[in-house]
Amino acid sequence: MNASRVSVRAPRAHATQPAFVLHHYDWSETSLILDLFTRELGRVAVVAKGAKRPYSQLRAVLLPFQRINVSLSKGSKTEEGAAEILTLRSAEWGGGATLPGGAAIFSGYYLNELLLKLLARQDPHPLLFDAYAQALPQLHAEDDASSQAGLRAFELMLLREIGLLPDLSLATTTQQALRPERDYALSPQSGVIAPAGDEARLSGATLIHLQAALEHGSHAALLQACGTALPALRAALRGLLHYHLGHAPLRTRQVMLDLQKLLDTKTP
Repeated sequence: MNASRVSVRAPRAHATQPAFVLHHYDWSETSLILDLFTRELGRVAVVAKGAKRPYSQLRAVLLPFQRINVSLSKGSKTEEGAAEILTLRSAEWGGGATLPGGAAIFSGYYLNELLLKLLARQDPHPLLFDAYAQALPQLHAEDDASSQAGLRAFELMLLREIGLLPDLSLATTTQQALRPERDYALSPQSGVIAPAGDEARLSGATLIHLQAALEHGSHAALLQACGTALPALRAALRGLLHYHLGHAPLRTRQVMLDLQKLLDTKTP
């Protein structure tokens, strides 16, 4: 990770920037602490004073998965002094898609949980912000393959932006170009390697196309490349994410698994 990104200045008072609410929790009887994902500052902690009051206009704005434009100003240091809690001066709806419904809302919370657990505070990632904004509408796709491709594309961008994704066009140990006709595996410790055992296998051609799409910065090209190998790519990226997240399971994924078990037991 680029250490130079960690220390950033708070924005000027009243200067607006796009943001998304990742999480919120009570701070007082009338106020909230927000975990915002902003384009200019990355993930920041923000106090929204008065947001819980019944007549507050912020109640309808500070919702997850909704693009908003916020104005922030300097706040106070946390108890540890490691990060600054900014103050929310204003927030307005920034347009875009409505809130996801049905199963898509679990996918949305899954994206939020990945950002909360893997992205350091005040570490700007404008490209990742754009990828998140592009992924949310993809969750509304009518066919499951399109929404799954959107999830995989975001996972790839996240891992790449925080420095945890190897160059997918090269064999990591030898730094030689991949053979398109051969199969490879993604190892959390060793990168792109020859597959062994029951590891998820991805063709060299698929990995080369994924790397090209990431370097080109084309969301459409990345979606297309992801769509060619969805089951194997899902398994491979799940392995990488589980390794870097540690042993604690993602809450959103566990909820989805529990819900699926409940539905299965009720199926005649």
